[in-house]
Amino acid sequence: MDSRQPASGRNVRLMIGVLALASLSAAQGKPAKQTFAGTITDSMCARADHSQMQMGPTDADCVTACIAAHGATYVLFDGTNVYDLSDQQTPEKFAAKKVRVVGTLDAKTKTIKVESITATK
Repeated sequence: MDSRQPASGRNVRLMIGVLALASLSAAQGKPAKQTFAGTITDSMCARADHSQMQMGPTDADCVTACIAAHGATYVLFDGTNVYDLSDQQTPEKFAAKKVRVVGTLDAKTKTIKVESITATK
């Protein structure tokens, strides 16, 4: 009596193992949703210091002017790090304001894939 499994049985087990490993790897590779707190500013005044540019009487005016006139992009400054934002429309109404951004971070590019932005006090 031969105790070896038929080749098709081994192949099925191998395929199941490979698929299980691939599923586990994919789940671990997906970035987790996070909440970030900071100030919406622009990439030219990324550290929210608008004293050098002075593109308007307020910080919000400077942010808006840098976006419109100089091709800057909206970013989030958390006091230490500057994060690019995937959404460049929603931040407009939060220029120079403290906010919470919910999204996933691409650590390589320091870009937050924005799900939502809400004002904080």
